[in-house]
Amino acid sequence: MKREFTDILIIGAGPSGMVSAGYLQQHNVQLKVVEKQQFPRFSIGESLIPRCMDNFAEAGLLEIIEKHGFQKKFGARFIKDDKVGEFDFSQKFGEGWDWTWQVPRADFDHVLAKEIQSRGVDIAFETEVTAADFSNENPVVTIQHKDGKQSEIEAKFVIDSSGFGRVLPKLLDLEQASTLESHSSVFTHIEETIRPQGKEGELITFEVLETQVWFWYIPFSNGKTSLGFVAPTEWFDQFDKDPEVSFMQMISKLNYYKGRFDNYPLEFIPKNIKHIAKSVKCLYGDKFALTGNSAEFLDPVFSSGVSFATESGLRAAKLALKELNGEQPDWQADYADYMKEGIAVFSSYVRDWYNGDLQDIFFHKSPNPEFKRQICAVLAGYVWNMDNPFVKKHERIIGAVAKFIQLEN
Repeated sequence: MKREFTDILIIGAGPSGMVSAGYLQQHNVQLKVVEKQQFPRFSIGESLIPRCMDNFAEAGLLEIIEKHGFQKKFGARFIKDDKVGEFDFSQKFGEGWDWTWQVPRADFDHVLAKEIQSRGVDIAFETEVTAADFSNENPVVTIQHKDGKQSEIEAKFVIDSSGFGRVLPKLLDLEQASTLESHSSVFTHIEETIRPQGKEGELITFEVLETQVWFWYIPFSNGKTSLGFVAPTEWFDQFDKDPEVSFMQMISKLNYYKGRFDNYPLEFIPKNIKHIAKSVKCLYGDKFALTGNSAEFLDPVFSSGVSFATESGLRAAKLALKELNGEQPDWQADYADYMKEGIAVFSSYVRDWYNGDLQDIFFHKSPNPEFKRQICAVLAGYVWNMDNPFVKKHERIIGAVAKFIQLEN
């Protein structure tokens, strides 16, 4: 079987893989990227958060993204009945970016991949990883090309950025049930031909139907809009079996957005992701690292997916480069423990969103300004800033503040 050699093999050409590739290419590392699909292709995860900007900048990708005119995102709005909780990233606690983008991922991911290709990195699209052997000095990965032929890639290190494909977790038996509750998501796009001007037609908004049921509205600069619902998996059973009919039945349950989308045809049959949250037994091993959704995926309510994808992609690339250079990086402390710290913070927020405590804080009629600034920093993705009490004390502070509000009421 034909075999090629490379320093680092990256599985997956999404944001996590392209941030890894961008950083490593700047350091003259020999790279190979394999991607199962052909780009452009649809992907979920359309709302970024400001922490991503630091990672795109370090990978040298910020300028090319800016040129494409994606919809800028300056904050987020949460609505429940007649109550509104709005967060402006410029009002957050601490340093960091005050804005980011909300993007149609087919276009966004294609922009990143084309930029990486233009720098001379080989990306093999429509190429699937079918086996992986880590028993020798260098890992050997078997790939199947679009013509059905197979070949091998021998690499000194493998970064798995395969997203929901979760290539190495499946091949190496690393899958593990998430500790978060089981939720599912249904979503589609529309072309919003009559979109309100200004903030109303630009701001990402989450409308809460029930404590554990919410709807997202994500407008893009190209006139398309992403609409979706997240709820306990069994909540969706009450609707028609036809996905388009059932989606419009869900739309009819909206309050704030009631009637706004009734006359728009759906751009595609609504997609369904069941049991959103994912986890793994470990984030790295001998000569490999898992990044992005191939490692951990929480819940889309705070748009943390691409942030963790780019954070882990960049950090894995830095440590892999050290390993290539003969150093002995501490993968446990500098990768697994570091990523788990951030994941734990967001996990607390997801948990306390669905138990209602965080919603009590978001929708309080007179929110504490300093608390709001500190929570806003978390929503912006700055979840490693231990100067922020809502990061440092994440396991208990939300519940404590919510209990005070409940007593007050």
